[in-house]
Amino acid sequence: MSLKELCWKELKIKLIVDNVERYKENRYPRVKLNENYWKQVITQEKPFNKVDNKYYFVVRRGDKNDDWKIIKFNNNEKIKRWHPKTLDVQNNIKLCLTNYAEIPIDIDLSIDASTINRWKDDIKNNYFKAVYRWDGVGEPGIPTINKNTGEVIL
Repeated sequence: MSLKELCWKELKIKLIVDNVERYKENRYPRVKLNENYWKQVITQEKPFNKVDNKYYFVVRRGDKNDDWKIIKFNNNEKIKRWHPKTLDVQNNIKLCLTNYAEIPIDIDLSIDASTINRWKDDIKNNYFKAVYRWDGVGEPGIPTINKNTGEVIL
């Protein structure tokens, strides 16, 4: 392995470790609605790489100055490379599932099918507040959130 490849590999590992540590700081809301069925997911889990037919909830906004909103979608279809799936539109700004990676598959949430405003890169939570998965049976209702803070109202 060349020195350049080794440095690149170490940088990737550091970014992953830093992101995991960031999530451990408990800065993100924890859902307690039907405690046994809701799970907050993090980007490192890569929850959208496989079709699992589960419902996901995304607390997001289209622009840094927009109100927060929550959307629900079913992860029930394969996302093809270079063919984003639009999940929601807010102020003409789309929330999409995107796959821009060649190998391995790396499906991510993004704003306007962009490689810039992706869930995994949104460290300051400018666009994505939280992502939850419903592990219960059937289709769940959508929880209420505070539009100013993005916190789930229990």
